Amino acid sequence: MTTPSPTGPTLVNDVPPLPPRSPSLHKGQAGRVCIIAGSRGLSGAAVLAAEGALRGGAGLVRVCCPVGIQPVVAAAEPCAMTFGLPEDPNGRVRGPEAVRTLDWDWPTVVAIGPGLGRADALPEFVAAVLRRFGGPVVVDADGLNNLAPLAESVLAERADRPTILTPHPGEMARLRAARGWPPAAEDDAGRLRSAHEYAAAACVTVILKGHRTVVATGTHAYVNTTGNAGMATGGMGDVLTGLVAALVAQGLPAFEAARLAVYVHGLAADHAAVQLGPVGYLARDVADFVPAALAEASRPRIGFR
Repeated sequence: MTTPSPTGPTLVNDVPPLPPRSPSLHKGQAGRVCIIAGSRGLSGAAVLAAEGALRGGAGLVRVCCPVGIQPVVAAAEPCAMTFGLPEDPNGRVRGPEAVRTLDWDWPTVVAIGPGLGRADALPEFVAAVLRRFGGPVVVDADGLNNLAPLAESVLAERADRPTILTPHPGEMARLRAARGWPPAAEDDAGRLRSAHEYAAAACVTVILKGHRTVVATGTHAYVNTTGNAGMATGGMGDVLTGLVAALVAQGLPAFEAARLAVYVHGLAADHAAVQLGPVGYLARDVADFVPAALAEASRPRIGFR
């Protein structure tokens, strides 16, 4: 059992702008995002993560998903590439074989977890991705659920590589429980403390999702101010995962990318609430508003020079 850090983080209030782009930039220089996601019945999570990455400005996005849903993902988002992974009889990634088929040299950043499902082989698969890939990794949803029992040792091995975890409160509780920690208080102060404690112990950046999303490292934290209650619908976190990965792929450090991503994600939802109505807009609508939100967040300059 480890002990949470007793000291609090330094609060940060600003968000960085989108990094500037050279006019001669081409897609191969705008970041390559590999998204490992999806399973039978949860292909939409992979699609939404891809849309978040594409709308966030990633040059190339490749969705690695179980081969059975590859045609669905490819048809749903033609701007993303797809790669079919071996699958088990239930339509989930067949972990040991999938590790051997992935191209570890292609991505700038890997995002893993949306719609992945849970199976006996998946904890070791998620752990293997974190161990094998030498660059930044974003872990969300079932990536976190599968990782939780192994997280302490696996994340310790990645202390020198950027890792961003994007749990909702339930996933955060499972991560804490795996370390032998008690549940955190659910008020704003408790959420801030919980995210910071875990980030400090695991040497990661934590995005603890919810009202007033918290972004925390071992030393600093940011509390988001954008977003609205219309975001309480499925798929929102998948879009955020792709957006975070896209910003990291374009050169932002983990804490900066996480802050800008949660701010822009919430701002895009605020635009959706105004343009479409406060209730009933969808996660894909939020993805569509991300470019405008990025431009607004980066004023007085957008990310070009």
